[in-house]
Amino acid sequence: MPTTRRQFLNLAGSVTFAGAIPMVTLRPLEATPAMLTAAIRNVVGEAPVRTGKVKLDFPPLVENGNTVPLTVRVASPMTAGDYVKSIHVFNEKNPQPNIGNFYLGPSSGRAQISTRIRLADTQKVVAIARLSDDTFWQVTAEIVVTLAACTEEMN
Repeated sequence: MPTTRRQFLNLAGSVTFAGAIPMVTLRPLEATPAMLTAAIRNVVGEAPVRTGKVKLDFPPLVENGNTVPLTVRVASPMTAGDYVKSIHVFNEKNPQPNIGNFYLGPSSGRAQISTRIRLADTQKVVAIARLSDDTFWQVTAEIVVTLAACTEEMN
């Protein structure tokens, strides 16, 4: 039985309409503690992480999580033999737990980074520094956020 023009146009319109519907992939909108641990292990491997030498500065109470000022300082002389190689910042509840990786060297002058981050909710922030002797040092702090960011749906 031959297809009529009307049947063909109905079929073509249906296919076009179905192709115009966006496909939404749902992923978790916040990291889990296991994701945080995995992100840290991706950076440090199996090396032990010690507490100390790293200082995290931020406001203890943030009204808006869209732009949170953050400074990480590491106690280091920043000489050719003793310097900070990198600073890594992680969070507990954002969709991606690794906020940033910053690479330094002896010519950086001082072991400090300043940035602004987005936070989805009140959560733990972890800063880890890798020194020139390949040791890792960390600090952990809690940031209270009253108006969350990072809560929109991901397409």
